[in-house]
Amino acid sequence: MTAASSSPSTPRPTIVLVHGAFADSSSWNGVVPELQRRGYHVVAIANPLRGLSSDAEYLRSFLDTRDGPVVLAGHSYGGVVMSEAAEGSSVVAALVYLASFTLEVGESADDLTTKFPGAELGSAAEPVPFPTADGDTGSDVYIQQDRFNEVFAADVAPDIARVMAVTQRPIAGSALTDTATRAAWRSIPSWTMVANQDLAIPAESQRFMAERAQSHTVEIDASHAVTVSQPKAVADLIDAAARGVTDL
Repeated sequence: MTAASSSPSTPRPTIVLVHGAFADSSSWNGVVPELQRRGYHVVAIANPLRGLSSDAEYLRSFLDTRDGPVVLAGHSYGGVVMSEAAEGSSVVAALVYLASFTLEVGESADDLTTKFPGAELGSAAEPVPFPTADGDTGSDVYIQQDRFNEVFAADVAPDIARVMAVTQRPIAGSALTDTATRAAWRSIPSWTMVANQDLAIPAESQRFMAERAQSHTVEIDASHAVTVSQPKAVADLIDAAARGVTDL
């Protein structure tokens, strides 16, 4: 447990939310007011989705500006980034993984997507080339708009899912194969929400990672887009994590 862990003088933590691929910070719009009503200061950062090393460095630079304890919550690929960024942090008190990856050093998101059957993301992926800063060419990955509701957000109202499909933020394909070099869950207490109707990260894979991390785990009947479809349940778990490591 980090230096930000429970003590009588520990202030209420800041909640930092890290979105994953094919989403942006608006994916937390239902969660944020739930947490604010409970008295938390909340920040939903813009995850660059360009590569694990640079994405983690971006998050780490933000964490370095915080004075008090932080509870980090990551959805999907956001969990990869927070695990990489939080190791060694003096402020991160808890990690919350939401339909997320909890990678071991040397693993990639792609490894754990395909470790167990049930993922349909690969068949729905649409690669789009883009120029990189060094003059090379990369590949952005989108979800085909006509399959977004089915694969990513099956329990989200179709009219909302259609807008999410149009506004999705792509991820650089290489970010999904980048391997983890840190595993903050080894030294920081973690909580996990397994979405058992997930077609992006199979529930069996989520359970495997949560058990390996000895994470406090709950399961919910939800799609991969659990932060949109089940905002109160997500806020409840984040609140439980905050209360588990601070004197609230």
